[in-house]
Amino acid sequence: MLFALTEESFQRHRMVASMVLRVACSLIGWFSLYTWSCHRYRDRTWEWSCRLVTLTHGVLATFLSGYIGFIDGPWPMSYPGSPNTNLQVHALCMSLGYFLFDLGWCVYFRTEGPLMLAHHTVSILGITVSLALGESAAEVNGVIFGSEITNPLLQARWFLREKGLYHSFTGDVVDFLFVVLFTGVRIGVGAWLMYCVLLSPKPKWFIKAGGVIMYAVSWVFMVSICRFARRKSMKKFHAWRSRWSECGDLNANGYLKKH
Repeated sequence: MLFALTEESFQRHRMVASMVLRVACSLIGWFSLYTWSCHRYRDRTWEWSCRLVTLTHGVLATFLSGYIGFIDGPWPMSYPGSPNTNLQVHALCMSLGYFLFDLGWCVYFRTEGPLMLAHHTVSILGITVSLALGESAAEVNGVIFGSEITNPLLQARWFLREKGLYHSFTGDVVDFLFVVLFTGVRIGVGAWLMYCVLLSPKPKWFIKAGGVIMYAVSWVFMVSICRFARRKSMKKFHAWRSRWSECGDLNANGYLKKH
């Protein structure tokens, strides 16, 4: 009996050490990418390099979490609170390393407000708790998928603005896709996931509480996005009406009015 307990304890410590090592490697990897970018793009700001790291993580996390949720399984809507798989642990360790890097960067450079810092903090706590418990990675992975699927578009918007290409058809497409994905996935599918997690008796109460907080944060972002979409739509409408009015003057008088 004592030997069995010792063996079980040894395996547990070995698993924890393995996860800590994977998170450390992830953190070093993201920091190394940031350092390389700072060296490669010396004429750019440090935020450019940080955004490049964020874009890279957004793409990787979206594809990996999507593969886990839709193909490898288990399906988070049906099996919340299920034991973590090895692939889920790999994905969570990768994202945990990124969130630690990004939170540290944001705090050091003071670039983000309390809302984004709270988002990162809750993400770090949620991933850490799931890894420590050895369960609930399915729903945590689902939250990561919903959070990161819009991230590449958000970063593309920033890079387009830096390149002076934001006020173009490409910029309009990026904004449209971002609003649609955010509304459909983070708000729509996110509500479904939260309902399934709250209804299931398996996830721990603090996992459920973390999910509710993340969904509330998404709604705060959604309010800001709606205000942005309204302002941009009104600007586009006024610009279209102004062009239509000028075309009407041209057809009526044969020349554009001087203003």
